[in-house]
Amino acid sequence: MTGAVGGGLRRLGVIGCGLMGAGLAELGARSGFDVVVAVSSDRSLRAGRERVLASLDRSVAKGRIGAEDRDAAVGRLSFTDTLGELADRELIIESVTESHPVKAKVFAALDAVLPKDHDVVLATNTSSLAVAGLAASVRREDLVVGTHFFNPVGTMPLVELISSPRTAPEAAARAERFLAEGLGKRVVHAPDRPGFVVNALLVPFMMSAITMLESGHATAEDIDAGMTQGCGHPMGPLALSDFTGLDTLAAVAQGLFEQSDDARYRPPRLLLDLVTAGHLGRKSGRGFYEYA
Repeated sequence: MTGAVGGGLRRLGVIGCGLMGAGLAELGARSGFDVVVAVSSDRSLRAGRERVLASLDRSVAKGRIGAEDRDAAVGRLSFTDTLGELADRELIIESVTESHPVKAKVFAALDAVLPKDHDVVLATNTSSLAVAGLAASVRREDLVVGTHFFNPVGTMPLVELISSPRTAPEAAARAERFLAEGLGKRVVHAPDRPGFVVNALLVPFMMSAITMLESGHATAEDIDAGMTQGCGHPMGPLALSDFTGLDTLAAVAQGLFEQSDDARYRPPRLLLDLVTAGHLGRKSGRGFYEYA
């Protein structure tokens, strides 16, 4: 593949191939980028490749893309368990576990294998962590940005782009061109503050709905109906919590509470009890609702 694809870039690196990483890798390959996906082990490599290929096959089966498009995307994808194979990338998105220590360790390891004079834009895909804190793990803090993609990556149109106080304007501009022109996303600029824009509004709303249910103020069905049929939301806050994963939601809320000391983010006891019981929402078959 030759020439620029989107935003002047054509070589994309993705670190991690879980739900979000796989979605990013697939979207990048379908958008015409040469994508290298780096994972931590051979087992993760096999699982990640299978996840991406299965998703592409589903898109063909549903008529969203043709078989030729699927084959072209597969041809642009490669997988590795060696970070050094990302050294020639022009933009790298880290999408591992939502944990500052884990992400910082990955960034430090990546920094060690990149050329000292590199100008690679490094993005951490995060829903709640401070970008400036993660940028401190690398030499070129000015090249670090944050991205907050939404699940599923391929169909949700929005992405938040976060610049830390140390992010160079050119690095942020390159990232925005990649997101908007390369991936076709609507970009919202967010400050490097707890919750950015979306979760600063959404998480307190979801915590309030859970507290309302916990107190017996209303049933789950009535709370969600109030927001879908009364306010036009596509999904009620409790159904959305189940879709997100109650363990993920609790972790994000707790992290935001610890960063901000804002009681609006504090996870209610009901949420924590459901997580402890293993009722994690759709993925476990039970949360605020039961699922087949």
